[in-house]
Amino acid sequence: MPIGRPMPLFESMVLEAVGSKVPGRSSLKPIGRLAHTVFVDDNVVPERERDSMRTAFLFDLDGILVDSVYQHVLAWKEALDAEGIELSVWRIHRKIGMSGGLFTNQLLRETGIEISAERVARLRHAHATAYRKQSNHIRPLPGARELLNWLSQTGVPWAIATSRMETAAVNLASLGVDPDPIPVVTPDQVKYAKPDPDLFLAAAERLSAPIETAVVVGDSIWDMLAAIRCRALGVGLSSGGYGPDELRQSGAFRVYEDPAELLSRIDEVGGRR
Repeated sequence: MPIGRPMPLFESMVLEAVGSKVPGRSSLKPIGRLAHTVFVDDNVVPERERDSMRTAFLFDLDGILVDSVYQHVLAWKEALDAEGIELSVWRIHRKIGMSGGLFTNQLLRETGIEISAERVARLRHAHATAYRKQSNHIRPLPGARELLNWLSQTGVPWAIATSRMETAAVNLASLGVDPDPIPVVTPDQVKYAKPDPDLFLAAAERLSAPIETAVVVGDSIWDMLAAIRCRALGVGLSSGGYGPDELRQSGAFRVYEDPAELLSRIDEVGGRR
């Protein structure tokens, strides 16, 4: 629809209905509503309202900005083998990105082995140690640095919501991201990790950005499920090993190959100057 062109009556009624029916969005109003017309020209919306609707980007780290998913898989394999727990590599890959508690529950279901709190602590420590040994082989994904630089230079807010800092520190170093000025939220800072939405809600809060106008960029079904639960827009990247169909079925609005393709199409998901 051309900018500034009135929407038909039916479409304006749909917009009004959506604003009144969607949970948590009862305050949503048709933009520039005048009688039975909705205008979408930026000039109709006050500048302060445009600022409050500006898109913020919330990134997972592994498989999104850093090529590290398979290093995590092998590190978990080493940790599990040390505990005498047999689990195929492909099954481990399907669990990357979920919370530690969910990971433990999945192990119990698939192996029948009771995992005590002490054993969980040993597994986490062994995984972190094995992962750090691979730090020299961890690299940013194509376009990751360029994407983050573009967002920063354009003034688009962004944050990272990721795994424990004991493993995330390696990834942040490879990206050249300083966690002091850039909001980085880890599971130890929230009550629940993915697929619960707590990580992304906390990241949006750190940016003082409404979660409803945020874009969650993830590579796993757990990221997309968390995005849906916090009413953010989910965008998937297939650079973490999940296929486009799986990501879409889990709620992804768009799916791109890697950060480079996302940057080239950033206007499709609300990234603009």
